[in-house]
Amino acid sequence: MTGNNILIVDDEAPIREMIMVALEMAGYHCLEAENCAEAHGIIVDQRPDLILLDWMLPGGSGIEFARRLKRDELTADIPVIMLTAKCEEDNKIQGLETADDYITKPFSPRELVARLKAVLRRAGTADQNEPIVVEGVTMDPVSHRVTIDGNPSDMGPTEYRLLQFFMTHQERAYTRGQLLDHVWGGNVYVEERTVDVHIRRLRKALGNEYERLVQTVRGTGYRFSTRA
Repeated sequence: MTGNNILIVDDEAPIREMIMVALEMAGYHCLEAENCAEAHGIIVDQRPDLILLDWMLPGGSGIEFARRLKRDELTADIPVIMLTAKCEEDNKIQGLETADDYITKPFSPRELVARLKAVLRRAGTADQNEPIVVEGVTMDPVSHRVTIDGNPSDMGPTEYRLLQFFMTHQERAYTRGQLLDHVWGGNVYVEERTVDVHIRRLRKALGNEYERLVQTVRGTGYRFSTRA
C-alpha cells in the first residue's frame, strides 16, 4: 500500500467507482464526494494527499473550487488534478493555471494512475523508493537500474538522472536551461547544447519502441509524454 489518500470529487457515481477500482488496485485509499460542499468537509476532516476534481459539478464548478483551495493556506499545498470533458486549449490553460495537472475524459485507468503518481512525486508525498513504470520502461530508485520490457538497459549516469527527472515530471515541457538546473545542478557550468547530446543518448538507450517518450518541443526544449 502507498498510504496515500485520494479524494475523488465527481457527481457521476459510475465514474467515481471506475476511478476507485483503478486506484485501489494500485494501492491507494480512496475517499469520494459528489459536490464541492461534501468535498470541502472531507478535505478539512481527513486532509487527503491529492484531489481528483471534476470540472463540472452541481452547485459550483470544480475549477472555482480548486481556486478556493489554492487561495487558502491550509489547503494550498494539496495537489489537484482536474478531470474534464473540455479539451479546448483555453480550458487546458485555465485548468493548468489552477490545478497541478489536467486529464481529459475519456482516459484509461493506467494513464490516470501514472499521472497521479507523477503529481504526488512532484508534491513530495509519494514513496521515493517505489519503482517508476511508464509503459515498458521501469526505473528502480533502490537498485539504480532501468529495464526496458524486462531487459536491463545500458545507460550512463547522466542519462539515468535525466530519465529519472523526466519520469517524475511527465507531460510538462522544459527548456534546456531548466533541465541543466534540475539534472546537472545550478552550480555546474555546462553548455545548453550538452543537453541535446544526452537526450540523443537517452533516446538510444530507450530503444526504437520507447524513444518516442522523449519529445522535442519546438521553440522550448523537451517533454516526456506517453501522448503523441
